[in-house]
Amino acid sequence: MPGSLPAVCEAAWPKDVGIIAMEVYFPSQYVEQAELEEFDGVGAGKYTVGLGQARMGFCSDREDIGSLCLTVVQRLMERSGLSYESVGRLEVGTETIIDKSKSTKTVLMQLFEESGNTDVEGVDTTNACYGGTAALFNAVNWVESSSWDGRYALVVAGDIAVYATGSARPTGGAGAVAMLVGPNAPLAFERGLRGTHMQHAYDFYKPDMVSEYPVVDGKLSIQCYLSALDRCYSVYRNKIHAQWQREGLDKRCSLEDFGFMVFHSPYCKLVQKSLARLMLNDFLCHHSPDTQSGPFSGLEAFRDVKIEDTYFDRDVEKAFMKASSEAFESKTKASLLISNQNGNMYTPSVYGCLASVLAQHTPQQLAGQRIGVFSYGSGFAATLYSIKVTQDATPGSALDKLVSSLCDLQARLDSRKKVSPDVFAQNMKLREETHHLANYIPQGSVEELFPGTWYLTRVDEKHRRQYVRRSMNDDRPLEAGLITSCITAEHIPSPLKKMPRIPAATAGPEGLVISNGDH
Repeated sequence: MPGSLPAVCEAAWPKDVGIIAMEVYFPSQYVEQAELEEFDGVGAGKYTVGLGQARMGFCSDREDIGSLCLTVVQRLMERSGLSYESVGRLEVGTETIIDKSKSTKTVLMQLFEESGNTDVEGVDTTNACYGGTAALFNAVNWVESSSWDGRYALVVAGDIAVYATGSARPTGGAGAVAMLVGPNAPLAFERGLRGTHMQHAYDFYKPDMVSEYPVVDGKLSIQCYLSALDRCYSVYRNKIHAQWQREGLDKRCSLEDFGFMVFHSPYCKLVQKSLARLMLNDFLCHHSPDTQSGPFSGLEAFRDVKIEDTYFDRDVEKAFMKASSEAFESKTKASLLISNQNGNMYTPSVYGCLASVLAQHTPQQLAGQRIGVFSYGSGFAATLYSIKVTQDATPGSALDKLVSSLCDLQARLDSRKKVSPDVFAQNMKLREETHHLANYIPQGSVEELFPGTWYLTRVDEKHRRQYVRRSMNDDRPLEAGLITSCITAEHIPSPLKKMPRIPAATAGPEGLVISNGDH
């Protein structure tokens, strides 16, 4: 085929390129969805059962996209014992735009100043909730390309998801995920196995340049999400089938070939419906499904349905959610920890789901598994791809370190402060009125932030933002967990031996001020 690489070229590519380390950040305050139901005057269960959401994290005016990303990057670097000199690419995926020209990535470069490292490729990538995945693909592609210089790539996905008062508001959230990418990774991307679908639609978009709020067509958005899932799954299955044929295997791909399946999670109930959707695809594509026993038992009535006619078919939905219930419990439910407790983080959503899976399983349970990942961004762009977990689950292995670094997720979620729906509404109103202002000093409490959190101190008359990091030496109960995690910070050497082994960087002086303007 023209343009294809001969098989011998694969030997020259870095091996097992993927995710080496992860860090997750979410706000220190949340509102209970059950209380929000009562506050909003809707029926009990509308948010908690209908959407599958328990809590929603949110930011005060002290946090913006710059502070979220500063926090998650510095946390990853400190907990991994990495030097900023060992990073050669940094890319941010976000749809939270506070400047139409200056990228969030350039704000993060202030963390690199002490190291003197300015040779760092990448900027920001934007398309609704898909930007983080595009940035991650760019990082993987860079490591596998002739442009790679032997250093790590760092990917950041971060957003603040807020909605105007109304039915969409309970699907908000906020947070950031940072991922270290390089070769010999415990979570390796399976080369050539990406099923992508791109299409034009106005399902969710942000045309108002002075508002944080999107315009949402809820029904169209669900249809776009599910149709993209169908298309991506079909393309992925064709690609893995072709790969298996080249290896002499005559089999078809199905849900059974994935140990875990994670999805972009606008709300948890849609994820459960999405797993059922994959089983529907398996059923319709099967040449002769057994409807007398097994997972397809009792589904013969749906044998002739057309996939494009089933987006809102309640009978199909109910039947396949029931049929896929065991698969959901074993493959997907664990991924919804952060989504259920913190809400939709937009670009980091699917990677919060991935982190949730890692946090709730042992290295031995994860070793050798294929993890399917479905990423969706409105407008719309979507990809289904797969990650293969290393077989090495021994103590001290890369997988063991990755899993251990995430084992405090539940404790961190539990340590947050609950606020009333009225306080939440006041915070939303304050953001609405001030997020775009110049010459502004935020009003939110600094004491309520987690130790080590970067926060906004002021926006000057030229819209230049200044940030300070809250001291790690704080009396909050979570401090020990934040500093030590579940493992001691350990230096991760640069991917190539020719790169120097740089000692772990120590934390800078507390109260350090940085800005996104002139210094």
